[in-house]
Formats: sequence, C-alpha cells, structure tokens
Amino acid sequence: MKNIILVMSVLFCICLSLHAQPQRLKISQDQRHIVYEDNRPFFWLGDTAWELFHRTTQQEADLYLENRAAKGFTVIQAVVLAELDGLNDPSSNGTKPLLDNDPARPNEKYFEHVDYIVNKVQELGLFIGMLPTWGDKWNKQWGVGPDVFTPENAYQYGAFLGARYKENNIIWILGGDRKPDDAEDLAIIRAMAKGLQDQHYGTQLMTFHPMGGWSSSEWFHQDDWLDINMFQSGHGELNNQNYRRTAHDYNLSPIKPALDGEPCYEDHPINWRKANGWFDEFDSRRAGYWSMLEGACGHTYGNHNIWQMWLPGRQPISQARTPWKLSLDYPGAFQAGYMRKLFESRPWQLLQPASNIIQDGPNTAGKECRAAVAADGSFLFVYTPYGTSFRISTDKLYAVKLQAWWFDTSTGTSIDIGELNKEDEMTFDPPADEKRGNDWLLVLEDADKAWKKPGE
Repeated sequence: MKNIILVMSVLFCICLSLHAQPQRLKISQDQRHIVYEDNRPFFWLGDTAWELFHRTTQQEADLYLENRAAKGFTVIQAVVLAELDGLNDPSSNGTKPLLDNDPARPNEKYFEHVDYIVNKVQELGLFIGMLPTWGDKWNKQWGVGPDVFTPENAYQYGAFLGARYKENNIIWILGGDRKPDDAEDLAIIRAMAKGLQDQHYGTQLMTFHPMGGWSSSEWFHQDDWLDINMFQSGHGELNNQNYRRTAHDYNLSPIKPALDGEPCYEDHPINWRKANGWFDEFDSRRAGYWSMLEGACGHTYGNHNIWQMWLPGRQPISQARTPWKLSLDYPGAFQAGYMRKLFESRPWQLLQPASNIIQDGPNTAGKECRAAVAADGSFLFVYTPYGTSFRISTDKLYAVKLQAWWFDTSTGTSIDIGELNKEDEMTFDPPADEKRGNDWLLVLEDADKAWKKPGE
C-alpha cells in the first residue's frame, strides 16, 4: 500500500512539473494575433489585479488565481512596483521592493514573494502580464510616486527582471497608466524594454499600458520591442465606443495585434462619481464584444474592487465598496469567460472586421451593432447590444445552407435558430424586447461544418 501511495505521489509531482513548464507565445503569421509556439491560437482574456504582488498573502493569491483560472482567464495583469505607495508601504510579507528606493538595488525578500505568485500562475497554466512599475515612478503626473527612474537605472531594473523571469509565463507590459511627456520619459521606457529584451532574447512578448484614452501606438508603434498595441478605453465615459480605437490600431502599418487592456471596470463609478451610477456587467461585456469584433487579439476584464484588492480598513480608491474576495464572483467575470468560450468554439482567428455587412441596424447611443466575418467565408458573428433587430448582407459567406444560432452573452448559452437558405440579405430579430443589457450575438455559418453549439 505504501509503495502504491509513493508511486502515485511521484506521478502527481511529475504531472505537476510538466504542467508548470514555461509556455512560449509568439505573434501569428498574419501579425494580428497571439499564438503558442506550435501555432495554437492564444486568447488573451486578461484580469486587472494591479495590487496582486503588493497586497495579497500567498494564501490570498492562491484564492484569487485559482478563481480566475476556473473562470477561463489567461492573463493576470499585475504590477511589481505597485500604484498604491508600492515603494514605501510594505507588501503583505512586510518587505519593500527596492533598497533605498533605488531601481538598481532590488530587495531579494520582496521578490521571493513575487516568485511565489509567478510560479503559482505558471502552475495554473496562466500568464502574468507583468508591469515592471506603475507610471508614477517614472512620470509623476499624479499619484504617490516618488519618481525614481532614469534611463540608466531603468535598463538595470529591466535587465534584473528579464534575467529573473525569462523562464516563466510572462508577457511584459511597460508603462502603467501614464503617457510619456518628454524625451526622458521615452528614453526610460525604451531603456527598460532593452534591459528586458537583452535577457529574454525576444522569447517573451511585450506591450505598453497607457493612461485612459491613449494607446501604445501613439509613441511606440514603430519600435521593434513592441509586439502588441494596448490601449485603455478607461472609466470616464458611458457608452465608450472602444471599438473605434481598436479599429484605429488594427489598420496601422506595420500590422500588430491590438487589444483594450483597461476598459470600464465592473462596479466602478461612471466618470469617478457615484452620482453618475456604476458600470455594470453589461458595460463590461459590451466593451469586450465591440473590441473583439473590430479585430482585437483579446480583451481585458476588470473589477474596481479587485484591482486594488480592497478590504475594509483600507482606504478605498474611487469609492470602492465591496471587499475584493466577495467581488471575485461578480457576473461580469463569468461572462468574460463565456466570451472566450464562444470565440474558441470556432476558428476565431479567421475573423476580420466586417461591420459594413450590416445594412440596417442601430448606430447611436451605445446600441451599435458590430460584425466580423471569417476570412474563408465559413461563418460570421454579429453583436447587438440592446437586442435590436438588424439586416445583413451575406455576400461574404460561401455556403448556400446556413446554420444560425443566438448566443446569450449573459448566460453563455445558445438558441438554435435552425438551418436557413442563404439570401442576399437576411434580417434577424433577437429574443425579447429591445432594452439595455438584452445583448445577443448571432452566429451564422456553413451548415455542413456541423460545429458544436457556440460556447461549448
């Protein structure tokens, strides 16, 4: 009996070890998506956990990460030198990240805690979207700071991180909610990028997280180190048409993948004022579908209570109101996972923006329908945020017999519309009456493909 237990334990350890091997990502051949080394599609489904390294214990990090893995998230966006006084307020293990706030002198004890979380992420098959620092440490437009970076120590710090984590599941995200204001800011970012790249030799992808309303493409699109364009549609506007920024970056040359790395957070006060109401799960999921159908390589979800790991006794930022552990199961987080399942149930990386196929549909007040069609003409998606009926042209679909589905974005379930004869133009009316939050996605595809239900 003891021998059997020993063998099982060894096998478990071997399996765990294999599962925890680093995974490599690269840019797809068409330059628009992220794929694994073997060319399997990778869906960036991010979650903003900016204070993860700073404000969670090992046990709390485990709780958070296991919850996110179960919901289908693939990228955890977290900051090493955190926003909320991350240099001077000790982390959960009582340590500060830098000795004398010097980026060239990292504190080994702090980074042992970071190591634990990075390894847990890898064990779960996820990636850390690792921000080396929040932006107030290199451009203190606002926030705590202090501004501690120069181009010289930025290179040293980048090289330290690159060497330490080059064998881990990392996507590097420079920036941190700021934009470069002058030549020195640009030099700091580029020096940090070079420090990282000199250590990982291009084996890990890199992007830049800007302040709200901006994109990495404004400054770094032509830089070789920037693999992915990231923008922040932010929290200041109800009905923010984030698909417009996706479309802008999608159409740049050279081609690079694009995504919204910080859309409106679920349970965030609109324009930072609770008198305006709060963004809810509908706002969150609409931002995802709008951006994805405009050609994004993925999308990031966020919850206002979770990014700051708010708990009673901590100063709430921008009126955070729910303890983060209770916020883990807000509906928007489940629905983000449903979106990933929907896309992955079809060869989604064939999709190309095609909202011009919509011949009759709403185009104002947050009701805008967006559409995408597979490059090989095998299927299309149309998203209607308010459940408004629409008419589409089908000339980009090749099949005569079409299978149609309604996908319920709020529940992740599908309704079989049935097999239809293709017409030049076809009208579709989603279930229930038009209203905010009654959003549906039409799947129209070659009936002979006999694909499984959308989202399964």
